Amino acid sequence: MASKEALKEKKGVRLDHISKIYQDPKTHENFYAVKDVSIDIQPGAFITLLGPSGCGKTTTLRMIAGFESPDEGEIYLGGEPINALTPNKRDTAMVFQSYALFPHYNVFDNVAYGLKLRKVPKDEITKRVTEILKLVELSGMEARMTNQLSGGQQQRVALARALVVEPGVLLFDEPLSNLDAKLRVQMRTEIRRIQQILGITAIYVTHDQSEAMSISDQIILMKNGVIAQMGPPMEIYYHPNSEFVADFIGECNFLEGTVSQTADSYTVLDIDGHKVETAYAPVQAGEKHKMVLRPEAITIGDSGLLPCKVELSCFMGSYQNYHVRVGDTLVKIADNCPVNKKIYAVGDQAWISFDKACAHLL
Repeated sequence: MASKEALKEKKGVRLDHISKIYQDPKTHENFYAVKDVSIDIQPGAFITLLGPSGCGKTTTLRMIAGFESPDEGEIYLGGEPINALTPNKRDTAMVFQSYALFPHYNVFDNVAYGLKLRKVPKDEITKRVTEILKLVELSGMEARMTNQLSGGQQQRVALARALVVEPGVLLFDEPLSNLDAKLRVQMRTEIRRIQQILGITAIYVTHDQSEAMSISDQIILMKNGVIAQMGPPMEIYYHPNSEFVADFIGECNFLEGTVSQTADSYTVLDIDGHKVETAYAPVQAGEKHKMVLRPEAITIGDSGLLPCKVELSCFMGSYQNYHVRVGDTLVKIADNCPVNKKIYAVGDQAWISFDKACAHLL
């Protein structure tokens, strides 16, 4: 595929201690929207900036795109400093939340717009637009007006328009937030598929943790303008470095106890007089720590590690949803594939168990 060949020169992105300062309109005091952020994105990687509203993820993306200028630090694209470059001079393309399509243009002309601005020869435009529409599965729709398309099709046009100019880096600003839940899942899979085919570097902004988990090579989770944690999805999910990270990525339980023993491969935590083994952690005996447990990592039975009382028992199809009380702590359990398992009712006494590898200490 010609487009793939044209995109073979992958570019990385490096943010070197960048900050963005705004002024509060009410107090007129300066505050950091982004503070001292350093990221090194490898060529061809799919990176997601994740976090709650106001965490700085969109501001960071806009600084990479050139729509905002950092007040401190430098941004590099493929090793080249780009702070002084306007958006159209940067080797990037943005896919917006609102699609930003031209309603008076058909699909072909929307996709070809950037190529025409660059004065690409007409036959080359036709060739590249045809190829990219095939890639996003819109072949045969070239003459359609954008108001005749579904939301998912409009998003594909926006993606094709960004890809056809063959940027070094593709930027996504919450591109799926206007789609319904089922279409979001379908489109995020398509975006990842296309990114992997082309091998293009992609930086994606979302507040949806399941979206970030499903498409990213690396997740950068932000809070209050700084990086809370960055790493592969599995690492952030199973080894969060704080209660904020654990709670933001998926559902989580926190059980507090006192360290009673440490060893090379495990740690023993005393929870309400019951000793349970957890994964190794660099902690000291006598310290109080919280243990992170995911709902799907816990099983419920007539015997186990910690006693509990059932407060909610609800069949959810693929799993039985339990809320149980362990001491004073509410614990959520997703007991997968409950067919042929004993179902515990509200008020029942039971025990919970888990593999020590799934228990992470904060």
